[in-house]
Amino acid sequence: MTIALHVDNLTAGLGELEILKGVDLEVPFGEIHALMGPNGSGKSTLCHVLMGKDEYYANGSAHVAGTQVIGMPVDERARAGLFESFQYPVEIAGVALGELVAEMREVADDPNEFDKRVARQAEALGMDRFMDRPVNMGLSGGEKKRSEMFQLAIAQPKVAILDEIDSGLDIDAVREVAELVESLRSPDMGVLIITHYSRILRYMKPDRIHIMLSGRIVRSGGPEIAEELEASGYDDIRRQVVAAEADGSAGAVT
Repeated sequence: MTIALHVDNLTAGLGELEILKGVDLEVPFGEIHALMGPNGSGKSTLCHVLMGKDEYYANGSAHVAGTQVIGMPVDERARAGLFESFQYPVEIAGVALGELVAEMREVADDPNEFDKRVARQAEALGMDRFMDRPVNMGLSGGEKKRSEMFQLAIAQPKVAILDEIDSGLDIDAVREVAELVESLRSPDMGVLIITHYSRILRYMKPDRIHIMLSGRIVRSGGPEIAEELEASGYDDIRRQVVAAEADGSAGAVT
């Protein structure tokens, strides 16, 4: 099994505040993993640290297809194969989606193949009509997320981090985005979806689910974990972790 994203003993925080307290995580190529947890658990901090948001300090390692990205500038992380889909996609006035795509073409390994991919995905996702419009300007929440999936499809990164892509969407848009993510599943890419809720997972087939509490991944397992969360919430898992720590057990609850 080849690993797309390998995070080892990653600690991070802001100033004197430690938020991530030793995160270990592996996402193999070809798999879709979900990272779930309540507000304040550290999920978004993990995303920010992996993508290089500079106000955070970080120690430990995070490898993308074998390349250590901690300490790299943001643009170098992107070239190493990292891609982020934002919880709240940014509106970029004055820059058309087609112009953004043209900039992506400049760094493509094979521009001709890139052009074919753009044409194919623009037709498949219905993005042709948005190419001359400023990025995300005047789009609905679902349209913004579809634009992000279009950018993901043409970028073909090694690791895609999808930060709460279900945020602010109605149920039909959640289903559409989930189906788009599944359609982009590739043996050349690992996907990490960060989410609070299990609803998006009803419409896709995550290979593994990880639960984060208080800056650590405390449980990892199959899709059945989402069903448990629906039934009992995070409190039950929190009690299991506390009980395991009282017994002197080490590592995450599996």
